[in-house]
Amino acid sequence: MTTETSGSGDVARSLELLWGTAGHPSRGPKPGLTLDRIVSTAIEIADAEGLAAVSMRRLSTELGTGTMSLYRYIPGKAELLDLMLDRVSDFGPWEPGPEKIGWRQGVTEMARGYLLLYRAHPWLLKVNQSRTVLGPSTVRAMETALTLLQDMRLSDPEMISVIITTHSFVMGIARIEAEAAEAVEATGQSVEEFWESQGPFLEQAMTSGAYPLTAGLSAEAFGPEFDHFEFGLETLLDGLEARVRHRAERAGGAETGPGPA
Repeated sequence: MTTETSGSGDVARSLELLWGTAGHPSRGPKPGLTLDRIVSTAIEIADAEGLAAVSMRRLSTELGTGTMSLYRYIPGKAELLDLMLDRVSDFGPWEPGPEKIGWRQGVTEMARGYLLLYRAHPWLLKVNQSRTVLGPSTVRAMETALTLLQDMRLSDPEMISVIITTHSFVMGIARIEAEAAEAVEATGQSVEEFWESQGPFLEQAMTSGAYPLTAGLSAEAFGPEFDHFEFGLETLLDGLEARVRHRAERAGGAETGPGPA
């Protein structure tokens, strides 16, 4: 469940701050206090305690300054959130090397990068980013993704769809992980204890004969040993490969034209 929405403040002001076109505070700034430090501290708080813990008052305490001093740098939490999101939006430090990697490895790099990103900043899962404010890091991440996917030779909308599909898959896995950890913290009950408490009821249901397929599942079906991320990623890659191959075959047929009657 999302609790915050990006782009909900003064978008023009957020863009000025992101792209460095805004003027610096001219009156009474605290020595050592910078926009970069404010954003970095906000991310540290969110990483450690969640997004709800981030407020202008909490920031002023952490930075050792008055709350009003922060408003000389940034209008409020909505704009601060836009800057935080852009700061952490890059899914990895991938740079083109001397050897070009194929799109399949590119999608793999992208997916693994997204997963690391969500594990490092689980508060991202609480933000509705349907209205992303496009700062430098966000645009750079898009440029990297498009570079990795170039040799798929898909249309522009299809390449964007590959990015959306990959990101959505990883976000789903990350959300499952984060919510499992939150449930343990909220209830004080481990995963094992939770399922053990349902044991007698489940055993009765499974031996009733009403659910033969579920009852027939092996003990490993829900075990932690199976890597759902890797399985899902390989399945996604195989599906994309079939689409790319089909597109290449159609293009080849169009170039050569129909065969003899």
